[in-house]
Amino acid sequence: MNTLMLAWLQGWEILVLVLLVLLLFGAKKLPELARGLGQGIKEFKKSTKEDSDKV
Repeated sequence: MNTLMLAWLQGWEILVLVLLVLLLFGAKKLPELARGLGQGIKEFKKSTKEDSDKV
């Protein structure tokens, strides 16, 4: 992850973002969203590895 992009975030700002996400999606939806994000990252890594193997 690009650390420069997140360098402006401090402790209380991260807390506000987490609370905002909880309000928008609800606590029941967060594990489902995280699971989907994890699967998407896994598929992306798999496809980039396959592409680099072909070259």
